[in-house]
Amino acid sequence: MILLQLFLSYLKIGFFGFGGGYAMLSLIQDEIVVRRGWLTGAEFADIIAVSQITPGPIAINSATYIGYTVAGVWGSIIATFAVCLPALTIMILFTRFFLKLHNNRYISGAVAGMKPVAIGMIVSAGLLLIFASGEGERNFIDTWSWIFFGGCLAGSYFKVNPILLIVIAALCGIIKYYVL
Repeated sequence: MILLQLFLSYLKIGFFGFGGGYAMLSLIQDEIVVRRGWLTGAEFADIIAVSQITPGPIAINSATYIGYTVAGVWGSIIATFAVCLPALTIMILFTRFFLKLHNNRYISGAVAGMKPVAIGMIVSAGLLLIFASGEGERNFIDTWSWIFFGGCLAGSYFKVNPILLIVIAALCGIIKYYVL
């Protein structure tokens, strides 16, 4: 039963998650943490952090990790398949009819309308990760996180090499974790 629920949840996320992986995060958080209660907000934030540093799209990585956490190996297989199935289906249909419909004003309007929705979903995902979701629950963002963010933002503004910024952020994280 849990595998079917996992499949249906990620199928829904895959069908309605326009705008890419980061835009899907708010849908995933709502479905997995709020509605189903399979994970806490802190567990979800940890899985998203791991999904960001592993190769591949964040939505697929998080589906794999969350599926495994909820239902083991079969859960990871089913969640990953379910989140990929809608995109695969839509792309097959889209490529079949694209040459006929690419100048259609309704199709162009629908695609243009999805852009601000995707931006809103990405902002929503960011806010969900910044603020704790439940009463008495903590998230992983603290004062040091804001200081690191400000330093990286300043470095980006002043055109510091991105690889150097990553190395500096990693060193700051190591110092904060092991020394402070």
